[in-house]
Amino acid sequence: MPEQTIAINRKARHDFSIEATFEAGIVLTGTEIKSIRAGKANLQDAYARVEKGEAWLIGANIAPFEGGNRYNHEPRRTRKLLLHRAQIDQLMGRAAAKGLTIVPLRLYITGRGHAKLELGLARGKQLHDHRRDIAERDARRAMERDLAEVHRGR
Repeated sequence: MPEQTIAINRKARHDFSIEATFEAGIVLTGTEIKSIRAGKANLQDAYARVEKGEAWLIGANIAPFEGGNRYNHEPRRTRKLLLHRAQIDQLMGRAAAKGLTIVPLRLYITGRGHAKLELGLARGKQLHDHRRDIAERDARRAMERDLAEVHRGR
């Protein structure tokens, strides 16, 4: 069974330029994984932080499971991320030294049924970076349009 994407943080790719990506597991309760498998997760305002040698996901919204009972989970609780020690050290060092931030990019379910999170080491974009992205996109579209016209024989 291939992996299934549950949530994508589109705002992260718009507001930040991603320099490196990491894959992390997430510590979840029973109702949280059921809710994620039902597609009820949102990474819009989420970010990750390394504190005391551990990585944490903060601000992610996983809706309560409809079939849950009184032991249902808190939707916006802080969740621990599962990374190797070397990855945590690398994230801590690069984020502190270069002024980078850690943003979640994508939440997905693997073929084995585990929830994974794709993290990005990101630098905030300035206004001129947004303008450059728009100019590059417009230039690429114009070039593709011209190529299509040449292939059509016009």
